[in-house]
Amino acid sequence: MRVILADDAVVIRQGLARLLTEEGVEIAAQVGDADALLAAIERDPPDAVLVDIRMPPSFSSEGLEAARAIRARHPGVAVLVLSQHVDPAYAMRLMTDPSDRLGYLLKDRIADVGTLVAALRRVCAGETVVDPGLIEELLDAPRAADPLAELTPREREVLALVAEGRTDRGIAEALWLSTKTVETHVRTIFRKLDLPSSHAENRRVHAVLAFLGSGSRA
Repeated sequence: MRVILADDAVVIRQGLARLLTEEGVEIAAQVGDADALLAAIERDPPDAVLVDIRMPPSFSSEGLEAARAIRARHPGVAVLVLSQHVDPAYAMRLMTDPSDRLGYLLKDRIADVGTLVAALRRVCAGETVVDPGLIEELLDAPRAADPLAELTPREREVLALVAEGRTDRGIAEALWLSTKTVETHVRTIFRKLDLPSSHAENRRVHAVLAFLGSGSRA
C-alpha cells in the first residue's frame, strides 16, 4: 500500500511516516499544502492519501477541498481525511460526494497506529470509514423533531455502527449478535427512517450520514 501524507506540520508528517513505514506501508511522498498534494498525485498516483482537513494558506478547509478534487480527478485513489476536532459540517460536505474509498478520522486516532493502518486498508479496499466521534455527535445533536425517536436503543446502536461503515458481520461481532439479527435490525431501521435498504455498503452509509446530517442542522 503506497500512501501520500499531507500535513503542514513537519513533525506530524515525519512521525506518521515513521510509524506507517514500521507497519509495512510505503510512503510515496510527504507534502505540506494542498497544491503540492495534488501535484504529487498527478506525478505518481498512490493507493491512498492521508490529508489534514486544515492546511495552508488559510488553515480552514484546504484539505477538504483537496480531498474533493482528488475524488473527482482520481477516483481510484482512496482518501482518508484527518480532523483535529469533530466537525459535522465539514464531514457532511465531504460525504455528499460518492462515499466509497473515503474516510474521516479524528487526529486522536493516529496515536493508535493499528487503527490508522486498518482505516487506510479499509478505504483502499473500497470501504467507507467514519470516526465514531462524528457519529456520536450527529446522533446526540438536538433536533426540533427527532427522526430517530422511533428507533429502539439497540437499533440506535446498530445505526451508529452502520454509519461508521461496518458490515453486517462486523456489527454482529461488535454487539455479540447473529448476522441474521443484525440484518433484521438494519431493514427495520431503514424502514423507520424511510431510507433505501441497498446491499451496497457505501450507499447505505451515505444514506444514513445524509439523513443524520440534515437532522443535525435542525
